Amino acid sequence: MMAENRSIFITATDTDVGKTLVSGLLLQFLTSKSINCGYQKWASSGSAEAPADLDSCLQIAKISPDPELLDLQVPYRFDFPGSPHLAAELAGEEIDPERIIGAYREMCDRYEFLIVEGVGGLLVPLRRDLLLADLLARLQIPALIVARSGLGTLNHTLLTIEALRSRQIAIAGVVFTDGENDNEILAEDNIRTIAEIGQVEILGRLPFCRDRHGLSGSFTPIGEKILKQIS
Repeated sequence: MMAENRSIFITATDTDVGKTLVSGLLLQFLTSKSINCGYQKWASSGSAEAPADLDSCLQIAKISPDPELLDLQVPYRFDFPGSPHLAAELAGEEIDPERIIGAYREMCDRYEFLIVEGVGGLLVPLRRDLLLADLLARLQIPALIVARSGLGTLNHTLLTIEALRSRQIAIAGVVFTDGENDNEILAEDNIRTIAEIGQVEILGRLPFCRDRHGLSGSFTPIGEKILKQIS
């Protein structure tokens, strides 16, 4: 499905679901397979100087930051910790999709494969007349969904699947992340239900772990499935 694509978009059903973790683990995995892999996030909020998600991904993958690449890796960076449209407005800016597209294409030229991390959920506005999903549809990057295993995931995940399909965006699969106290019976049925109703491939499930570096082994079978798609 993704053989003709040189990138994947990591989206999530909500904020703090684990898309940065999955992005970092995938970056680490593909790099370990001798794939020249890059990371990009189109907009980041919380710190204009040091984007936390970029730092986290590079740390997980054990890649040293390159200050000269920062403007390509994270084209828009804002101090206010909120949705990109509001963070940009408070900074006196407006997000230009053409600038993002230019940075995306340049990163694709630099790397054999590019991981693009989303911003919150799929329908987050980049500005008041542009949703993240609509820019993604323009670029037609296959999307990997990161979803919670536990309570509340059915509605959020199925809505995300519907939003992607309504825009004809290919879905690479779903990765589930466990919370600290998830009910196992509920989590297993959630995953089964989403697979059956959503008609999506379940790429795997990451257990709860306070040490993100300790999840590399658990991510390996997930990484192998993704590698088969992009090979």
